[in-house]
Amino acid sequence: MTGGETTTLSEQKTDLGQRFHAWMEVVVRYLPFGLSRLVPPSLLGFALINGCTFGIDLLLLTLFRSGLGWPVPVAFTVAYVIAFGLSFVLNRALNFRSHAPVGPQAGLYAVAILINYLAFILGVGSALTALGMQYQLSRIVAGACEAVFMYSVMRWVIFRDAKPG
Repeated sequence: MTGGETTTLSEQKTDLGQRFHAWMEVVVRYLPFGLSRLVPPSLLGFALINGCTFGIDLLLLTLFRSGLGWPVPVAFTVAYVIAFGLSFVLNRALNFRSHAPVGPQAGLYAVAILINYLAFILGVGSALTALGMQYQLSRIVAGACEAVFMYSVMRWVIFRDAKPG
């Protein structure tokens, strides 16, 4: 920038989203075994963002369950809502770079996380815990299931206005 030029917050977010996407494109180019032809940059971006928010989810789950002694369904729920709120914001701005109105997207996202929550978090996660699996491990198994579902929903339903890739 020169002299008196300023950027708006929207322009800064766009620049950050463009840089994030460009970085994902570079990383995808170097994937081994021909994966560069199969893995779109948005999938890698989703994996990176959601890997981080999943770590936050697990940390919060451990804090709520082991630290505060909350019941498993309550600990799963609160940690899940916080982590997925962060996931929505980061995926919208950085990964899918969506410019569609946020209200309808947030509504679709709420429906998707409700379905995801009931099927995978409470369904799979709580069932595995009830069957004797350690609660963090059951959350990891449920997380693998939810990753496939949530990427698909975010890419082709919620952020369908996003640029391909």
